[in-house]
Amino acid sequence: MRRILSTLLGFTLLLMGCKEKPVVNADYVSPAPVFCEDSAYAYVAEQCAFGPRVMNSAAHDSCGEYIARKFKSFGAVVYDQYADAKLYNGTPVKMRNIVASYNPEAAARILIAGHWDSRQWADNDPDAANHNTPIDGANDGASSIGVMLEIARQLQLANDSNQVKIGVDLICWDAEDSGESASGNESSWCLGSQYWSGIRHIEGYTARYGINLDMVGGGNTVFYREQYSMGYAPTMVDKVWGAAQRIGYGKFFSYDQDGGYITDDHLQVNRGGIPCIDVIGFDSENGGFPRTWHTLDDNIKHINKETLKAVGQTMLEVIWTEEN
Repeated sequence: MRRILSTLLGFTLLLMGCKEKPVVNADYVSPAPVFCEDSAYAYVAEQCAFGPRVMNSAAHDSCGEYIARKFKSFGAVVYDQYADAKLYNGTPVKMRNIVASYNPEAAARILIAGHWDSRQWADNDPDAANHNTPIDGANDGASSIGVMLEIARQLQLANDSNQVKIGVDLICWDAEDSGESASGNESSWCLGSQYWSGIRHIEGYTARYGINLDMVGGGNTVFYREQYSMGYAPTMVDKVWGAAQRIGYGKFFSYDQDGGYITDDHLQVNRGGIPCIDVIGFDSENGGFPRTWHTLDDNIKHINKETLKAVGQTMLEVIWTEEN
């Protein structure tokens, strides 16, 4: 990413703490189910337990199998998109985009996406000795997938009672975070979404809109309105930020300032013809990306359940209020 311009029993016990209704304004009752932040946190931890998810590694391949298996266990139709690519330094890599589809027969669709790989270089770590060390990517990668897996669990429950009729596709991008830092080489980032934008997982696939999630589990996190998103899909920014305000998460989805222009996977989706916005975390205290960004501190110890909840509940609100 990207430049800014301007264990089973334990899991069962976690689920028991997720029965409260969403926080809502006094005059509004959300139709969405409760997003369980404990579940999402567990999914983040399980991804990190494999080790850094850098391409061409056993940890990467094993985690990819885990993600696909979890989506299938939640009733999704899963599409795997394998491809060969080269990093900016010439290293050949094996990519895998994972797409989990709900109501695959529905013509009207929306997509929610995020990357599942982690960066192989901690090149923003304060200790230069760590700059060639891979990171866990708990926030920068795994948090988005953790939120999406909990969305998938809720969609499975909804399908049992036919609550959601619109098609929903949860897309896990690979090879997002292996780009060249401190350069103008924009094309070195987001290789998985670049590939998908040219060759879809289903021929002719399209969607009404997309929402890309990135770094959605850090502490002291705020989500500003990213400027490529405002250029390509301003009504979708209003939809998502408005949903967050409506259900009580306005302190996370801020109107106070702009988020700059960010090279992220949403840019490739937009260039492929589907309006897509970026929900990406910033440090609410110091500005810029979170302090753990591209450092060895991007680990499970720094994942914040309240942030996962705010993003996940907002995504459920968007899905459950979307017209069929």
